[in-house]
Amino acid sequence: MTSLLPNKSQCITLLIALVAGLIFFGLGIPLPFLFGSLGSCLIIALLGLPLQGTPLLSTISRTVLGVAIGTSITWTLLSQALALTPTLLMVPVYVLVIALCGSFYFHKLMRYDKVTAYYAAMPGALQDMVVFGEEAGGNPRTLSLIHATRLVLMITLAPLILIHVYQVNLDNPLGSPSTELPIYHNFLIVLVGIAGWQIAKRLNMFGASVIGPMLISIALSLTGLLTERPSAEAIMVSQFFIGIGVGVNYKGITSIEVRRDILATAGFVLLLLVLAFICIQLSSYVSNVPSVQRFLSFWPTGQAEIAILSLAAGANVGVVVIHHLVRMVFIILGAPIAARYLMRDKPD
Repeated sequence: MTSLLPNKSQCITLLIALVAGLIFFGLGIPLPFLFGSLGSCLIIALLGLPLQGTPLLSTISRTVLGVAIGTSITWTLLSQALALTPTLLMVPVYVLVIALCGSFYFHKLMRYDKVTAYYAAMPGALQDMVVFGEEAGGNPRTLSLIHATRLVLMITLAPLILIHVYQVNLDNPLGSPSTELPIYHNFLIVLVGIAGWQIAKRLNMFGASVIGPMLISIALSLTGLLTERPSAEAIMVSQFFIGIGVGVNYKGITSIEVRRDILATAGFVLLLLVLAFICIQLSSYVSNVPSVQRFLSFWPTGQAEIAILSLAAGANVGVVVIHHLVRMVFIILGAPIAARYLMRDKPD
């Protein structure tokens, strides 16, 4: 049985990440505990210090965001769903363009093998793409570093763009203080989060820790049983552990990997920036969705991270997450099928 107490490596990681988060908080940096834990994990890895995450706590943290997303789905939002059709239809095309351009970049320009290049180019689903790529004969370590670096860079760039391009102050309350929420409400959020995660996990759903709690909380939100998202403190703690969950992918990183994989990903992120802004601009011709929500909807990063950014920006989390769900479903269902067709000349 795995001990619930953190070991030495986990304690070192948690302590350094907490100190970094507190420093970022004191400096007034947006989402300090998310960026503090992300940045500290990279520094720990580069210094060769023991780096180890807390998978259980990171997963539980994602259930909190799953509930926060679900409570943002209201009858008012559903009544407006038809207006989202044009931008939702753009998502698959957007993913295909990124995949084609990214595959060419990693394979032809960066000289990665065909399988690794293909799964490295997929804009999302870190864990799934690493597993799919490894099963197809790709390099799982390379895929893990590329996707982790893409997430870190895209998460880091998004607040800068929101602040300096869209003039958005990321100081919107993430939730009500826990003291202002009824005790039963806090208990219900924990129950929904854990139950939704476990049910989705047993059904082998992708992103079970987010999708399961989200689906149950949507039902409770629409019936009026759950009217408030998780407390500000709960979402702040979830930022911290989600940041560590992404950052631990840098464990054991070498100078060769920094020069090859990290720099290659930086070039890919520049490509993503161009494609993302083209798509965001094109979406303005077919949709009346506010520009900030369109930006967040087409920004290729993780569901949990984009939910945090949406809350901080005061955007409609439901609108943003619906677009990302379409992206995730399309990637997870379509990537393996497309790989069989594109790589049919390779032996099984």
